[in-house]
Order: sequence, then structure tokens, then C-alpha cells
Amino acid sequence: MAKTRAQRKAERRAREAEEQKRSGDGLDRVSRAQHDTQVPKSGDEALIEAEEMGMAAGVPESALELPEHTKPSRAERRAEAKAAKEADKRKREDQKRRERQQLEKKQKQAKAERQRSGFIGFLISCWQELKKVQWPDRETLIQATAVTILFVAVAAAYLGALDAAFNWLIKQIL
Repeated sequence: MAKTRAQRKAERRAREAEEQKRSGDGLDRVSRAQHDTQVPKSGDEALIEAEEMGMAAGVPESALELPEHTKPSRAERRAEAKAAKEADKRKREDQKRRERQQLEKKQKQAKAERQRSGFIGFLISCWQELKKVQWPDRETLIQATAVTILFVAVAAAYLGALDAAFNWLIKQIL
């Protein structure tokens, strides 16, 4: 079973007390209490050690919260939110501007096409549409043709059978 931090700290203090008894440093109770309250390392060392311990536990450095790291005030958070909102607004305006420019460009092209005579304009638009077509390769063309011919043959047989059946039925009635 894993030991808690308090248990490990108590064991460490007990070991230190045993070592001091063995070494016989001769500190009385008051001086010992005073010695225990003093910080054995500088704040910078403690800060670095805390960051390393956090990093060793798998926490990213940006997620570590140290005492001197304060959370942003309400005004700072509002300012950040306002700046983000303005950036989004600028982004949307830029997108709308680009869309308007594209629409104007398309309208100019359509107007230029309309100015041509009827038959020539028709041929030009047909040619433009044919450029947009994705033409099949030979294999796909053969396969599609075979499927079409097979479907037409099945539909012809079905309709021929219905026609013969209704023809026979009409002759029987008359």
C-alpha cells in the first residue's frame, strides 16, 4: 500500500532525529525548534524543484500553478475576451469582403458572356461546361456501358412480357 505524504514526512523526520542523536550535535529544544523553522534552501531553488516535481508527474509546465503565478483579474479576462471577439469580427469581415469580391468577379464574367451574340455565347458556355466534366477512363466507360445495356435488355424483356400478357388478356375478353 502506498504511503501518504504525511507518513513519508514523519519517517524522514524520525530518521533525521536519529541521525542527530547519533552525531550528538548538542542542540537543545529551543535551538532545535528554531533550526527546524528555517528554510534550508532559497526560494529560487524551491521554485525549480517544484517545477521539476510537477514535470516528473507528467504535468505540462504551463499547467503548473506556483504561488507567484496569479490568475488574471476580471478586467484582464474581459480585455482578453474583447480582443478575441474583435479578432473574430475582423476575420468574419475579411471573409465577407472576399466573398463579395468573388461574387463581383462572377457577375462580371456572366455580364461579359451575356454581351456576346446568342449562338456564339451558347457555344462558349457549352465549351466551358465541357471543360468542367470529369471524363471517365476506358475501364469505367466499358463497365458503365455494359451495365446500361444489361438494364435496357432486362427492362425490354419485362415490358415485352407484360405487353404479351395484356395482349392475350384483351384478345380473350373481346
